[in-house]
Amino acid sequence: MEKNNPTVTRAWCMYDWANSVYSLVIISTIFPIYYGAVAKNNNGSSLVQFLSWELDSSVLFSYCISFSYLLVACTSPILTAIADYSGRKKMFMQLFCYLGSISCALLFFFTKETFTISVILFVLAAMGYNGSIVFYNSYLPDIATEDQFDKLSARGFSLGYIGSVLLLIFNLALVLQPAWFGINPQNTSLPPRISFLLTGLWWFGFAQYTFWKLPKRMHQGNREGSWLFNGFKELKKVWQQVKNLYLLKRFLLAFFFFNMGVQTVMYVAAVFGDKELKLESSKLILTVLILQLVAIPGAYGFARLSRAYGNFMALIIAVIIWVGICIGAYFTYTEMQFYLLATCVGIVMGGIQSLSRSTYSKLIPTTTKDTTSFFSFYDVTDKVAIVIGTLAYGAIAQATGTMRTSVLALMGFFFVGLVFLITIKGKRSQIKSVVA
Repeated sequence: MEKNNPTVTRAWCMYDWANSVYSLVIISTIFPIYYGAVAKNNNGSSLVQFLSWELDSSVLFSYCISFSYLLVACTSPILTAIADYSGRKKMFMQLFCYLGSISCALLFFFTKETFTISVILFVLAAMGYNGSIVFYNSYLPDIATEDQFDKLSARGFSLGYIGSVLLLIFNLALVLQPAWFGINPQNTSLPPRISFLLTGLWWFGFAQYTFWKLPKRMHQGNREGSWLFNGFKELKKVWQQVKNLYLLKRFLLAFFFFNMGVQTVMYVAAVFGDKELKLESSKLILTVLILQLVAIPGAYGFARLSRAYGNFMALIIAVIIWVGICIGAYFTYTEMQFYLLATCVGIVMGGIQSLSRSTYSKLIPTTTKDTTSFFSFYDVTDKVAIVIGTLAYGAIAQATGTMRTSVLALMGFFFVGLVFLITIKGKRSQIKSVVA
């Protein structure tokens, strides 16, 4: 397949535009606020009953994210190996996309009476989102040459930030000014539930352009025999290769720790502002908007930094900034301090995410055809890091009664990741030959 085809690369980037609304609306803004309101009891308590457990609603929220990521982490290596063997990468990406977008749309029915089933739908939506990402990311080395990885990765993330902000602004107008849309202002639950429906439809709808233009089959191998059996053989083959790739292994180790901090911050930033600073919902949403908007120049800025100094040096700079952000968060007590902190988070959030994806793409051997299986290792590292990060954050907050202690734990994750990155930096000749 011809690489750097503008039509194909544009379609690939559009999936970021399609699915990023999920992470902004469902994970970061409207859904957590609506969830908190639904989960609150008449006596003001936030204890909820889920299946046979009774626990704090914020802890349940964190555990649900952890559980969804854990399921994806356990299944994606098998599914990606099958996808590589069968050549049906796009089919698996579609299945996860449809699982996530339809589950997201069904959150329209989320009320106190449907709390348990809605939490399950939330988990399924998270599984769909995260499951599709591994197949999506694995297309990068298939559709572009190495010199385009950083730029294309940054472009995808930037489109995602722009698209999600546009839909969020519309949804905010719907929630804050329901009368503009002919909705009774007294019906406070309907506007946010409509926003969940619109998010699912946006994701499902715009993804069709991606699925229309991306190649249907990639590197299809010999299809004789069982897909499942040969999928395991494919996974074993890739694992043997990974064990002998020093830079890739070291990068995954560093990525595991610093990503643990990055993703946890993204998921709990609004909860921190709510619980620790008692900020109003509108101010929390404004904070997330700041994050998204400054992440766009941040992604491109770090792509330029990587061109000037190399991917690993750019990542080291980003992680050092993250350590400073954690220290700042521990001492944040005012609204203005929180906004300043959010601006810093946004700048490095876009940069570190796009750089991590493109750096891993560069570390995969150029002769590799089974890119999906290779990206499953990246995906598992990502998901396990999020599971541990969100679980640790929730458990520490529950044990100590304050999220500030959890912030210090996140700083520890970043610091360990920084140490591994600096260790990799010591192999300068190897790094330049691979990623410069």
